[in-house]
Amino acid sequence: MADGNTWRALHRFARISPRKARLVIDTIRGRRASEALELLAFNRRRSARMIENVLKSAIANADEQEADVRSLVVSEARIDGGPTYPRWQPKDRGRAHPILKRTSHIVIEVRERV
Repeated sequence: MADGNTWRALHRFARISPRKARLVIDTIRGRRASEALELLAFNRRRSARMIENVLKSAIANADEQEADVRSLVVSEARIDGGPTYPRWQPKDRGRAHPILKRTSHIVIEVRERV
């Protein structure tokens, strides 16, 4: 999606909790896109792979509109909470404890540096 000289990519309903994903996305906000990809490539967290794919998609969206890919900057990077799926863990004496499977919406927007 293009709006002026900004391009956005989304990954909705990612099966990772927003709290864990925010630890990674905070490291790339405001950086050059190439530098952000490099940081994500060496990050060992599981959410880094998901965020890396979304960032690559945003860069591809910009490239499709013939933007200068080398001058792209991550202007917006956020993790929104998605729906929570309740699951149940059996416990002793017939009881059950809830487990909340959390999801995230990953939003990354890139723009050309002016």
